[in-house]
Amino acid sequence: MPEAVIVSTARSPIGRARKGSLVDMRPDELAVQMVQAALSKVPALDPPEVTDVLLGVGSPAGESGNNLARVVAVRAGLDSVPGVTVNRYCSSSLQTTRMAFHAIKAGEGDAFISAGVETVSRYGSGFADNLEGLNPIFDEARERTAERAQGGASRWTDPREAGDLPDVYIAMGQTAENVAQLLRMSREDQDEFSVRSQNLAVQRRDEGFWEREIAPVTLPDLSIVDADDGPRPGTTLASVGALQPVFRPDGTVTAGNACPLNDGAAALVVVSDSRAAALGLTPLARIVSTAVTGLSPEIMGLGPVEAIPAALRHAGLGLDDIDLFEINEAFAVQALGSARQLGIPLEKLNVNGGAISLGHPFGMTGARITSTLINSLQWHDRQFGVVSMCVGGGQGMAMVIERMS
Repeated sequence: MPEAVIVSTARSPIGRARKGSLVDMRPDELAVQMVQAALSKVPALDPPEVTDVLLGVGSPAGESGNNLARVVAVRAGLDSVPGVTVNRYCSSSLQTTRMAFHAIKAGEGDAFISAGVETVSRYGSGFADNLEGLNPIFDEARERTAERAQGGASRWTDPREAGDLPDVYIAMGQTAENVAQLLRMSREDQDEFSVRSQNLAVQRRDEGFWEREIAPVTLPDLSIVDADDGPRPGTTLASVGALQPVFRPDGTVTAGNACPLNDGAAALVVVSDSRAAALGLTPLARIVSTAVTGLSPEIMGLGPVEAIPAALRHAGLGLDDIDLFEINEAFAVQALGSARQLGIPLEKLNVNGGAISLGHPFGMTGARITSTLINSLQWHDRQFGVVSMCVGGGQGMAMVIERMS
């Protein structure tokens, strides 16, 4: 059976939404530049030989609507290559990598582009309002969630215990507060983790770690962006601790211990091991296994708790076999909480910082953290790694990779 290997990665700098370096970039143009950057690193691969362009988008509407993947393929010069746009919210471009992995394993292609993009700056006005009123059942569930929050319950309780339907459309910040209650995680623990994320990201930036994976972006005015907007030098527990809760008056989730809103894109070139050998390409990593799982939408942040063990079972590996973990930092409480539930030591977790410091462009992040994990396994000279994410609507996703060069 063929193996699926990653032979190239490219990710844009991550811009802050509505006020950062990439506000003028359309999602198709941003994704095109990353696809072209990834392909440029493997010149032996003739672009028309790509089987499919798989593009993840967290919110496929407006400029990101329709089949954006096909638009990107054509604009990247891949007229003869089809494209499909995939939505699994925050793990959309981890899903596209999974699809490439499966297709190669099934013998249905030898070369794929797995990419992801999100430009929150370009979201149309009233986007969030469009979610309101979609279904009266979910509206009622949302009201019950608000009532429980106002009641200041000492811990989260599953709404199904009272015969209620979990709220599929619950705000992500509310899910983080639920996880904090469920795990009884303090505000100080969350803030300490966030300070760690910021300080590690700044340290790695200064050491040259991030420039190894970033492909510079050319803006419409032809200026160049080549660094992330997010990392904040000098972040302290005192500065983060001074911020007020955002989602509940007596809550623990703040702008300092949650990811910001962002713009960005990333792309991977995934090929079969036989095709890599025929082209003389040196694989960066082998995709060993993947898994996707479900849980209550109201505690979606704990998705990795079931997804990671599932992926490890598929790989025939144990937790102790994994050298480094990248768990997306949508919120400090969910990333740290998932790691604690699994027994992942802090010295193996997000050792270069994460989305709290860098940012989380939803459709981009799956491909971005895969790129970062490969970079990290090389930088720290390790072999096996896991990427994992919580997913809106109550899902978890994980992938095991093995470094090959």
